[in-house]
Amino acid sequence: MKAAVLYSGGKDSSLVAVILQKLGYQVELVTANFGVFPSWKSALKSASSLGFKHRVLKADQGIIDESVDLILMDRFPNHGINHVHREVLKRVAEEYPVVADGTRRDDRVPKLDLNEIQSFEDSQSVQYMNLAGLGHKTINQLSEQFFKLVKEPTSIKNNSDYEIEIRCLITKMEGKKAASKLFPPHIQSRVIGWRKDEQK
Repeated sequence: MKAAVLYSGGKDSSLVAVILQKLGYQVELVTANFGVFPSWKSALKSASSLGFKHRVLKADQGIIDESVDLILMDRFPNHGINHVHREVLKRVAEEYPVVADGTRRDDRVPKLDLNEIQSFEDSQSVQYMNLAGLGHKTINQLSEQFFKLVKEPTSIKNNSDYEIEIRCLITKMEGKKAASKLFPPHIQSRVIGWRKDEQK
């Protein structure tokens, strides 16, 4: 059975892809792009380094426009990022019977609560999977076992999260300072290959 994993190139979405593959699913990594900035390039590199099929899902820019409106109204990104995530999940569910992402137990965003998950599965007739039972320490331990990782400050060149296109739009609308205030610098882990060749 085909399974789409919403993919950023990071350790969380890479780990859920490996788990699903080992369970026998035909895994395709999917990175949504809204036409604002080619943020999918970093995810493609990570997917290629692991040998997974990767697809760029061209999504409606209206979704990210709505997200930016929410963020600018709240002056906080959580609602806007969750809005994008919900819409992308729905879009992917139109084509795949199984939809997964790398959200884990201690994530704040993007994340669906239990009621949203049940509603999503019922309304879209799909199975939804994530890493909700696993915490930060477990994810780190498993990721270091499987993957070669590089830790670096996040930027538009090395990140395929929703944040990148949102940041680009906010920069156009309100300037770089406003975007940096809403999305302060942070360190991310990006997958650059397998820890051991036999893990393929």
